[in-house]
Amino acid sequence: MKKLALAAALTVAASTAFAGGMVEPVMEPVVVAAETSSSAGGIVVPLLLLLIIAAAASN
Repeated sequence: MKKLALAAALTVAASTAFAGGMVEPVMEPVVVAAETSSSAGGIVVPLLLLLIIAAAASN
């Protein structure tokens, strides 16, 4: 009976020894979608048109 218990203990010890051990976890990079909004686009075009009309009116 002692030999059976010893064999079982050695089997358990051997199976955990070949299980791979501690490994650094690999983290997937987080993809963040950057939302870009330009509020200047709504201001530049009318301002440019106003400057063109002012320049045309002054001539």
